[in-house]
Amino acid sequence: MTDGPRLRGNASADGDTLSSESTEEGSGRVALKKEIGLVSACGIIVGNIIGSGIFVSPKGVLENASSVGLALIVWIVTGVITAIGALCYAELGVTIPKSGGDYSYVKDIFGGLAGFLRLWIAVLVIYPTNQAVIALTFSNYVLQPLFPSCFPPENGLRLLAAVCLLLLTWVNCSSVRWATRVQDVFTTGKLLALGLIIIMGFVQICKGEYYWLEPAHAFETFQPYDIGQIALSFLQGSFAYGGWNFLNYVTEELVDPYKNLPRAIFISIPLVTFVYVFANIAYVTAMSPQELLASNAVAVTFGEKLLGVMSWIMPISVALSTFGGVNGSLFTSSRLFFAGAREGHLPRLLAMIHVKRCTPIPALLFTFTLCTCISTLLMLCTSDMYTLINYVGFINYLFYGVTVAGQIVLRIKQPDLYRPIKVSLVWPVIYLLFWAFLLLFSLYSEPVVCGLGMAIMLTGVPVYFLGVFWDNKPQCFNTFIGMETIFTSDDAHYYDP
Repeated sequence: MTDGPRLRGNASADGDTLSSESTEEGSGRVALKKEIGLVSACGIIVGNIIGSGIFVSPKGVLENASSVGLALIVWIVTGVITAIGALCYAELGVTIPKSGGDYSYVKDIFGGLAGFLRLWIAVLVIYPTNQAVIALTFSNYVLQPLFPSCFPPENGLRLLAAVCLLLLTWVNCSSVRWATRVQDVFTTGKLLALGLIIIMGFVQICKGEYYWLEPAHAFETFQPYDIGQIALSFLQGSFAYGGWNFLNYVTEELVDPYKNLPRAIFISIPLVTFVYVFANIAYVTAMSPQELLASNAVAVTFGEKLLGVMSWIMPISVALSTFGGVNGSLFTSSRLFFAGAREGHLPRLLAMIHVKRCTPIPALLFTFTLCTCISTLLMLCTSDMYTLINYVGFINYLFYGVTVAGQIVLRIKQPDLYRPIKVSLVWPVIYLLFWAFLLLFSLYSEPVVCGLGMAIMLTGVPVYFLGVFWDNKPQCFNTFIGMETIFTSDDAHYYDP
């Protein structure tokens, strides 16, 4: 897949990267710039987590939890488990300070095949599905006010999603600074919108509107409890928290990553957990469980009930939130594919950086073309977002657990390795116990959806052996890959000494 002449790339053979200053001083290398400070790092985590999930998942969590009280417990427990996972990732992030996140950690700890399967499933499942859900939510919330008495046309939804993705791909190709500024602005906007929801919830409680929060009513079930359904409610909640590990994908672009990576995690995860729990409390002060389950746009229904003529604020706020979510997903996923190409698991072309802009334009265009243009539009053909969420949530959690298990393996294999952060092994053990419960009962409840994700992952095994492991490929194949890289890099003005 990547063999052939060593062509214009940005990294040395051992995977080291250089600072932006080295480019200016004429050392002859181009690298990703360290332009992400603590505020932008928090913006990446919060902006990626708070995308469409908090506006989509409440319905899925409640539907599977069977009662308001258990649904709120699911949101709290999922936030705690996310914080534990983030602690484990913080240790791995400063111990293996490479972009690529869990892909880089799995590859370094368990070997090339395991790392490639993580990358493979990200290319084929995780990012396309994630983009599908976010883009569908964005388009739906923008167009819904224009079609108050019916559903927006499907072609309109897809066209608007494509315009959003094209615009943000251009921004990310142009400048890292522009991309992080967009993320900062829209993260602030979505926190203000959720802050408005939470404040309105407190106002409702002060008025005595807390019927569904009273213990006697909170645990009234509208269907019998089922352990498999409860596992799916955690999977739905986990989707809303998805993105907590995305900062690890851009470690090499962080200013002082040893300090800012853990600080950003410790600030962002508790903040998001607080916002999610109290936003869901606010929802049930204005809507009964039946009303919430009947709504395809929970925040819009909430706004219509409480904001009156100002109800338009909610769909606009959600649209802005999901717009920022798409930006964060493009930014981080391109770095994952960049890291995969640098390690030889994707074509070397994707490891190239524009000589002036210092952005991984080929990886960004690959992200857009594969994950958004093709896969997203195909997945938008299904209207069942909650099936998509179960689908991507299962695969995501599978590799979260593998990565956290790798932390324990690394402690055993290399106990003397320098670790700026070293957490107690109790935390990864707790995370893995929850991980095992979630995966086993999710597989039991949705065997087809979860099994399909597993099958797609295993298709990466022959691809790895043919494209990566096999050294003696035909010369014509190597020549083709080499010429393609030369042609594209020359045309786009990429640089390597």
